[in-house]
Amino acid sequence: MTTGLIALAVAVAISVSTIGPALGMGKVGANAMESMSRQPEVMGEIRTSMILAFAFMEALTIYGLVLAFMLLAKM
Repeated sequence: MTTGLIALAVAVAISVSTIGPALGMGKVGANAMESMSRQPEVMGEIRTSMILAFAFMEALTIYGLVLAFMLLAKM
């Protein structure tokens, strides 16, 4: 019973930590492209902010992966 619950927790950890940042990256990317097309003179600053936001969102995904590995070690 415990092994099944841990396996379910791993699946939930991976799915939630992947779906959230993926949706966020899509929204950030779309809004950044729109901003760059409206104001091409600040394209460099927008791109830098977008890449930094992507890095933070990707870090959340990696934290979920680490948590899943820790849960798998308990099995």
